[in-house]
Amino acid sequence: MSTNASEPVTTRPTQSPRTRRTKPTHNDPNLSFPSTSTSGNYTLPSTSTSYTKASSSSASVSSRTSLSSLRNTISENPHIYSFSEIRSATNNFLLKKYSSSSTNCWRCNLRGRDVMIFQRKFRRKPETYNLRERLSVICRSHHNSIIKLLGASISDDYIYLVYEFINGANLSDCLRNSKNPDFTVLSTWMSRMQILTDLAHGLDYIHNNTGLNLNLVHNHIKSSSIVVTEPSFNAKICHFGTAQLCGETDDDDDHERKRKVSSFKRESEISEIVEEEDEQQPIPTSLTRSSSKKMQFEGVRGYMSPEFQATGVPTQKSDVYGLGVVMLELISGEEPLKYKFDKSRGEFARTSVIDAARSALYGREEGDGGGGLRKFVDRKLKDSFPVDLAVKVTRVAMECVDEDPDKRPDMERVSRKISKLYLESKNWVDTMKIPTGISFSLGPR
Repeated sequence: MSTNASEPVTTRPTQSPRTRRTKPTHNDPNLSFPSTSTSGNYTLPSTSTSYTKASSSSASVSSRTSLSSLRNTISENPHIYSFSEIRSATNNFLLKKYSSSSTNCWRCNLRGRDVMIFQRKFRRKPETYNLRERLSVICRSHHNSIIKLLGASISDDYIYLVYEFINGANLSDCLRNSKNPDFTVLSTWMSRMQILTDLAHGLDYIHNNTGLNLNLVHNHIKSSSIVVTEPSFNAKICHFGTAQLCGETDDDDDHERKRKVSSFKRESEISEIVEEEDEQQPIPTSLTRSSSKKMQFEGVRGYMSPEFQATGVPTQKSDVYGLGVVMLELISGEEPLKYKFDKSRGEFARTSVIDAARSALYGREEGDGGGGLRKFVDRKLKDSFPVDLAVKVTRVAMECVDEDPDKRPDMERVSRKISKLYLESKNWVDTMKIPTGISFSLGPR
């Protein structure tokens, strides 16, 4: 696993109710989103994160009981950080960046917690009320497969999102070790099914189970945005809430959003894709465009659905597409897209994990005894996997990456299917009783 180290952040214990006393200071983080300019002045209701000593004589027993009950039934309020706190925690932004991706991020200590701070530029600044509503909803959401958003700060055209720090390595690095290509910590079928099940449950929660009538979209589903933790190889989804808070999602109602997606054009010149660096294999400069006057939006090649590439509008179905690609990565161990120089043609040729999976399934259906699928599955599993279940998982993934968004399953259905396949995989392990560290081959590849 990666050497990125810190203990997972735990939820703070419920505190006894006490009356709050607001300090009369101009930069009280509970009053507003402080900003270095007037453009970023978003006011929010008080969401204090610290409590002063109470004068218990002024509070009735009933109010104490009510507050205590309330705190036990809801998640903690979002932290509203002052910009000076963010600047101090990052040593005036001179602290070494945590990754080499295009998004600035720092691991630091903020209000006594080990956190990750991400600097994001607003795509479209939400209205004050909408921003307050979204931040409250997202910070109050809890799921074991989602990294928790603690709070935010705003300065000018940037929003600083503060997440709990989770010790682990991203899924991309776990699958593909550049220093040792023949090694992976995910060397068993069950380790990959565990990750896949966690992801399906987490994304299903985001789409359907936050308890609110909101069509939440993640918009950043990719293997490098998934943290794998030890010792059980559980997966946690990063960047929950980024799309809503940064203005990446369409504010139109659901009907209008569906109309836009259903009428999308597939011509490549509709929009210009701004590549979001993903610490993956670099794309040859000959394949990129540098001078376009079309609408720009961010995305990672290989994870973007056809309709997202055409419209720039993220939807729950485009999230499903991204998850389908990650599923194929888990099965094959390969990157979504590869670019290799073809000497015979004198140009770069692109290979897709989706095309490879499609060929593997067609070979299976033509009666090759599963040989095509066996070649598709990651060699680092050393043939120690249930072929029939691998076929079923691949088929679910291919449903998720269907070019027609209306033909893709929703996350509730995907989650149910993956949960069933996880249980079948456990039964396979129990039946085979495979010794740890020993592999075998059921036939030639």
